[in-house]
Amino acid sequence: MTERIENEPLLPEVDRDENVDSVNAYSSKYGSLDTSPPIRSDSEGSEYDSSSIVEPKSSTKIDIVKGEVEEHHKISNCDTIIHLLKGNIGTGILAMPDAIKNSGLILGNVGLVLMSAICIHCMHTLVHCSHELCRRTGSTSLGYSDVAEHSFSSSSSPRLQRLAPSARKFINTALCITQLGFCCVYFVFVAQNLQQVFNHYYGPISYQWYMLIILLPMLGLSSIRNLRYLSPISIIFLQGAALGIIFYYLIQDLSYTWEVKYVASIGQIPLYFGTAIYAFEGIGVVLPLENQMKTPRDIKGWNGVLNTSMIIVSCLYIAVGYFGYMRYGENVQGSITLNLPVGETAATMAKVMMSVAIFFSYALQFYVPVDIILPTILQRVRIEKHLLAEYMLRYCLVIFTFGLAAAIPKLDLFISLVGAVSSSSLALMAPPILDSVTFWESEKMTKGRLLKNCGIFIIGFVGFLTGTYVSLLQIVNYFRGV
Repeated sequence: MTERIENEPLLPEVDRDENVDSVNAYSSKYGSLDTSPPIRSDSEGSEYDSSSIVEPKSSTKIDIVKGEVEEHHKISNCDTIIHLLKGNIGTGILAMPDAIKNSGLILGNVGLVLMSAICIHCMHTLVHCSHELCRRTGSTSLGYSDVAEHSFSSSSSPRLQRLAPSARKFINTALCITQLGFCCVYFVFVAQNLQQVFNHYYGPISYQWYMLIILLPMLGLSSIRNLRYLSPISIIFLQGAALGIIFYYLIQDLSYTWEVKYVASIGQIPLYFGTAIYAFEGIGVVLPLENQMKTPRDIKGWNGVLNTSMIIVSCLYIAVGYFGYMRYGENVQGSITLNLPVGETAATMAKVMMSVAIFFSYALQFYVPVDIILPTILQRVRIEKHLLAEYMLRYCLVIFTFGLAAAIPKLDLFISLVGAVSSSSLALMAPPILDSVTFWESEKMTKGRLLKNCGIFIIGFVGFLTGTYVSLLQIVNYFRGV
């Protein structure tokens, strides 16, 4: 959401029922209008005191017109659920059988339930921190990095206040690494699935050639600056259809439970952690979506938008992981689509539809690092070169992700590495730290809450260290041919 324009010129007198075209004309001359969203509820369910909110410097009629225009761009609860599903269902769900292979049937599924509960809790924690910091600062909305910065800057401790800029930089860096890591995985996923499809019909072609073939379309896709042209509804439709076909194959010829391992070796558990935490990739979209909701208070609650969406996601993760491992056992690959029969029409359709959906999802994931890095670059470039600098940044990032994907074609190891390095930081380690700093001087910060935060952080930190080490070790062994 854009910041409110300071010292903006006053609009002429506008009646409440006047056509919003006059507002659009005003926006085209002076910039886009913005308004505050509906007052949100804090973690205890009580509404904020309106006296604590900073009032904008504008007349009442301007606020009325702004409210009408801004309300038009708000999204419903159903739209928010669709966006949350799209933000969490990607290549990670297709790697769930591989995660179960690295943990065992019982340990893996129980672990997925626990990890999903912790990740959902951390999402709620982030939302609660955002609400509290909005109340303190008078802001209408905050992003992830804003919450990190304001949690430290609003502290009474001078030492913590000095860490505020570093907190923002850390979250932005983790977001960039995470999203670019997703883009690398998407490159590998699309190339390997297309290779399996086309090699059957046209003979064997090197994996690197498929990487080069999809590079040009990726460069063209990255040139799209307006995300409105990439409908998440159409993408999730493709993914839903592909998942339906995948389930058709997964529920056939299942193994007996006594034929599979219940618990894997301890050396494989870090790979399981990295893959599982990678799948819960949507924590970065929670606050932006809440800021765009018509009724942001509906995101909370036991039957709220967030819980509804994430329970659906978690059930899909567990179902794909369980049936995928029971169907293919130790032969399961980094993406379950690679296990589907080669040459069968339905399986080919599933691979192609999922590849197309992931291909277009690349631009959605790609938008985040561009949005974070671009302002820093534009500050160092003349105004007339801004557009050229933006496209150069976009193309350089695409080539960077292409290079990493071409260098490490092991999809399962790539997913585990990205999950352990960056997803664990955003999904598990950062939220408990921000919660502790935000509510440290509040009565809400009880000993039990502090111990809970410490426990979640330790889980994330241990997973980060072990998952990163084992993933890098496996990648090195792959190149050494061990």
